[in-house]
Amino acid sequence: MTNVEAAFRAHRRAKRLTTLTGGVLLLGSMLLSAWVAEAWPSSLIAGAPRVGEYLGKLIPDLRLHVLFDGTKTEGSLAYWMYRIDIWLWLLFETSQMAALATLLGSIGALVLCFPAAANLAPNRTMYLVFRRFLELFRCVPDIVYALILVWTFGVGPLAGILAIALHTTGALGKLFAEAAENADMRPWEGLRSVGANWIECVRFAILPQVLPNILSYILLRFEINVRGATVIGFVGAGGIGQELYSVISFNYYQEIGAIIVLIVLAVSLIDLISERLRTRAIAGEQQA
Repeated sequence: MTNVEAAFRAHRRAKRLTTLTGGVLLLGSMLLSAWVAEAWPSSLIAGAPRVGEYLGKLIPDLRLHVLFDGTKTEGSLAYWMYRIDIWLWLLFETSQMAALATLLGSIGALVLCFPAAANLAPNRTMYLVFRRFLELFRCVPDIVYALILVWTFGVGPLAGILAIALHTTGALGKLFAEAAENADMRPWEGLRSVGANWIECVRFAILPQVLPNILSYILLRFEINVRGATVIGFVGAGGIGQELYSVISFNYYQEIGAIIVLIVLAVSLIDLISERLRTRAIAGEQQA
């Protein structure tokens, strides 16, 4: 009994020492990161009031007694949102950029993911090549792709669509490959035993199993790409982001606030719809 208790105490001391060492290393890493990034507490304290001041400028000067008057009445909603027709069109353009980019990226990811799955790749070399290929697409931020493509194709939505599609290919390709690696291999082995080729095995043994996960990942990526399409507009890739960058450059605070409100409402609506569709896809998988 004494030996058991001594062993337990020794294990507990070792565990505490490991936890303490990990905590010290984590704290040291955080302090080093703060030093490299120059994230000094004094800078944060000094900048906090300016953040509040800037946000205060974005709040519209709405007046209750004229709230629903026309665009020429200062203090009304219409006066604040006087360019709403243009902004709504740009929001629609942004959502379509995200939708088309998600579709293109999903097709690319679906083509590349199966050879990038460890259990499906014909050989180790092909697996490594396709994995690294997906990493190449994924490791470069979409805004960097946008900067390059704007220079190539000019200012406009095309550069944004291609930039998001390239990054989406890498991001979804990794998720699709991991879903394929978790698939049950017994249907695959059964098809191989009757002479099916690699493509037929992927199509009839693996794809039906992972399709609900793939649909769920695509919908989640679409939500991310809507927000991404807004950001890359800052570099001239079209959509509402380009308009937002313009009004920020000229310090049109009321317009900045109006556009931000519209973006938040649009993204929230898309998130809700996507969440419902994704929940149905997951429920369908569980029932199957």
